[in-house]
Amino acid sequence: MPNDLGPPPDLRPGAPGPAAAPLTTPANDGSRVAIKPIIQVAAGNALEIYDFMIYGYYARYIAQTFFPSSNEYLSLMLALMTFAFGFLARPVGAIVLGSYTDRHGRRKGLILTLTLMSLGIISVACTPSYATIGLAAPLLVLVGRLLQGFSAGAELGGVVVYLAEIAPPKRRAFYTCWQAASQQFAVMAASLVGIFLMVTLTPDQTQAWGWRIPLLLGCAVIPIMFWLRASLAETSVFAKRKRTPTVGEICTSLATNWRIVIRCMGLAAMAVVVSQAIQTFAPTFIASLHLGAMAGFVILFFVGLSTLIWLPVTALLADRMNRRTMLIGVTITAAVTAYPLLAWLAADPTVFRFAVFELWFSFMYACYSSVQVAAMVELVPAHARTAGYAFAQAFAAAVLGGFTPAICTWLNHVFNSNAMVGAWLAFSALISLAAAFSLDKAATRVAQGVELH
Repeated sequence: MPNDLGPPPDLRPGAPGPAAAPLTTPANDGSRVAIKPIIQVAAGNALEIYDFMIYGYYARYIAQTFFPSSNEYLSLMLALMTFAFGFLARPVGAIVLGSYTDRHGRRKGLILTLTLMSLGIISVACTPSYATIGLAAPLLVLVGRLLQGFSAGAELGGVVVYLAEIAPPKRRAFYTCWQAASQQFAVMAASLVGIFLMVTLTPDQTQAWGWRIPLLLGCAVIPIMFWLRASLAETSVFAKRKRTPTVGEICTSLATNWRIVIRCMGLAAMAVVVSQAIQTFAPTFIASLHLGAMAGFVILFFVGLSTLIWLPVTALLADRMNRRTMLIGVTITAAVTAYPLLAWLAADPTVFRFAVFELWFSFMYACYSSVQVAAMVELVPAHARTAGYAFAQAFAAAVLGGFTPAICTWLNHVFNSNAMVGAWLAFSALISLAAAFSLDKAATRVAQGVELH
């Protein structure tokens, strides 16, 4: 591999950390926050997550529209599995679109993913029902979810890498946390739309056509997203490169650094599972607890608000603490509290107890995501940064996160206990705990204080 791409990092215990790599002049000295590019890049990510949230929120209605069955459980599972299949396309999108971004620039990659994402949203929002066009309806929805997942595979990674490359070295966690923070605006917006529909429409109207309104609202803001990203500047880190790697070199680098990629997958596990459990799965979960859809949407709004508040606060802390120490502390806390908290909720389901569960894990998610994202982007090889980060995140999302609503529904059904959601949350936390323990303490301390190259 050509020398100007830089050698892949060696993070084995005792090996030199990223500080040994050549550095570039920081584009931002940290005296001011680059607000405009953060908004430009994060807004599209918010739209991406909004679409995923809406699909999860209205899974029961979507199930009856596209996957009708006399067995409600079977119909719901088909809708949730279609949702999960969208996540299976993410690793493919991460490699294909991530490689494109590493070759042609962060700006071009983000515009391409936004284009594909828009097509995915429109296809699901406008597909006629099964009663109208038969088997073509679920097939079109599946294609739309696959296209959406394909674009999301690189969208999230592209946003994180862009934010990381414009961030001052000692504020990288704060900058990259806005990728997850932008998602919370999507959660709150989707919750408010859900409340509005419940107040203005009857259940029959929502079932017949009302669930499409949130998706169509998402389609309506697509032109604004393109306007924001059209003026997005390229990062100085990418612009300074003398040459860019070929797709073959990127894939070879990821294969050579497979231990780093697996470590990053493990780090992403808790974040993707918790976010899907407390946000996308929440409306389905609260319905199984018979607590009322309105309470679910109100709680979800405050979950988004809570996460939005905690993310920048904990990110500032993450920029001052050792990454490894913080990751270990949060994953242990989540693993220990998950099942007891869900058992407490399942024993006597109330709106208050459900709110406690949701808000506690919104705090856990914020504490973890604020440091996990920065730690991952500092681990992946520089010349395959978008593809490497995106693939690790996408694979974890495909295997664990995307199937979380379906797995939680299945566990609750098989064991006849809503507490099993806690077992799944604890399992994901233990995976991330193992990945955090595998990190080299010295390397993580050095990585958060140097400029990306």
